[in-house]
Amino acid sequence: MKKILIVEDDLVIKKELFDLLRANGYLPVETPPCDLALLDVNLPDQSGYDICMQLRKTSNLPIIFLTGRDSAADELLAFSVGADDFIRKPYHSAVLLARIARLLKSDTNDCLSANGLTLHLSNLTAEYEESSVVLTKNEAHILACLMKKDLCTKEEIIEELWRSKSYLDENTLYVNISRLREKLKQLGMEHCIHTVRGVGYRL
Repeated sequence: MKKILIVEDDLVIKKELFDLLRANGYLPVETPPCDLALLDVNLPDQSGYDICMQLRKTSNLPIIFLTGRDSAADELLAFSVGADDFIRKPYHSAVLLARIARLLKSDTNDCLSANGLTLHLSNLTAEYEESSVVLTKNEAHILACLMKKDLCTKEEIIEELWRSKSYLDENTLYVNISRLREKLKQLGMEHCIHTVRGVGYRL
């Protein structure tokens, strides 16, 4: 049974989420370890953004922000700290369950290689020579798109992410590309992702 971490200070919403998840075969928990995290942004002790960054230091588990915050800046910040999805309250139960199910699906056999770089979608890692880095789901799907084609348009990358239920717009795509470039730089692959002005990106 998959464990879903719920970080929510509204007791009514928390109970609704616990009941919804239990009714659909999940085990809601309030502390890690877990298989997926549902985070609110506005919390009494620290923000959901801070919790997301803490989780990202040690884990690649899927993270969904479920929040009443609805500005583009809030959504952009959520993705920039490592979130995989951003859902606004009031949420639709069926949509929330569909996004949870999608993020929990395992890509166990997906492995791609190009130019000495190897991407493991199963555990969200990229390897080059003797080094490796951990990626978020969004970063991994962007890199997979770039590794499959010589040139990817922005629209193709966004469409690929929509198919994986990541729901990125153009602004959050830029943030994820920037973060991916930094991680590839850590592997010794500086300037690995090239911008093709007015078109998209190539590896």
